[in-house]
Amino acid sequence: MKSNQVMRSAIASVLALGVVAVTAAPAAAASKPPMEKCYGIAKAGKNDCASKTAAHACAGQSTKDGDKSSFLVVPKGTCDKIVGGSTTPGM
Repeated sequence: MKSNQVMRSAIASVLALGVVAVTAAPAAAASKPPMEKCYGIAKAGKNDCASKTAAHACAGQSTKDGDKSSFLVVPKGTCDKIVGGSTTPGM
């Protein structure tokens, strides 16, 4: 009888944790700030995604620091505060 009660408590705890995890995930995603591409600030090999000028096709492939065609994704409004940062790609 006692082990049956312990088993029910354990199952109830696991189910409760699952419900908490499912309801907390959308709240975390909803609080994420809007993002924007910031060109000219990435270190060599630290860029996000492909360049606008087709100099490379994937993240981490920029070959020089501050490449004006490579970008990093930053919170919206941050790029204007970074020296050399631009929301439009350069050549």
